[in-house]
Amino acid sequence: MTDADERPPAALSADEAAVLAYEGRTWPGPGAKERAIREGLGMPPVRYYQLLNALMDDPRALRHAPGTVNRLRRIREAQRARR
Repeated sequence: MTDADERPPAALSADEAAVLAYEGRTWPGPGAKERAIREGLGMPPVRYYQLLNALMDDPRALRHAPGTVNRLRRIREAQRARR
């Protein structure tokens, strides 16, 4: 085993943690979430959803927010099953 194998896994970036936090919230109506993404995170919603999709398969995200990630995975699997 090398020193690299013994290092703890890297933590999520601030953007990644913020995306998971936003995804764990409830939103009052249509457009509120997208507006909050633009204003609060300073990124376009398309970038947010790209990052979110990558996080759903990232073990670091699962350790950081297991409830949110597992819920998103269940939704994704249900959508795939309907296709």
